Amino acid sequence: MVSNRLSAYAPQALAVLRVVAALLFFLHGTQKLFGFPAAEFAPPAFSIFWFAGVIEIVTSVLIAIGLFTRPAAFIASGTMAVAYWMVHAPGNMYPTNNAGDAAILFCFVFLYLVFAGPGAWSVSKK
Repeated sequence: MVSNRLSAYAPQALAVLRVVAALLFFLHGTQKLFGFPAAEFAPPAFSIFWFAGVIEIVTSVLIAIGLFTRPAAFIASGTMAVAYWMVHAPGNMYPTNNAGDAAILFCFVFLYLVFAGPGAWSVSKK
């Protein structure tokens, strides 16, 4: 009975997950490109880290508003997989020790959005 009532709100819960994940992802991009919030380093223009920042900003905006959610989430998920294996994994085997847990979580949340779609409150309805 309770699960049936909760299931009725699944599209809205999916939309909240989509928007919150996108806003957090946006902050990762702005940190790389603009140093906000405060960053330890600024990547050189047109470096792999700079391109990652551009991808993070563009895909996060698309995902947040629910426009081209599936392809944007696919690109964002792949970017986070590459980030994990290129930057975090070589440092240590465990994600909690190599600071890669956020990259893994973003990767799989965005991969879920590829299959689930944007949910409620999106510019493009599925």
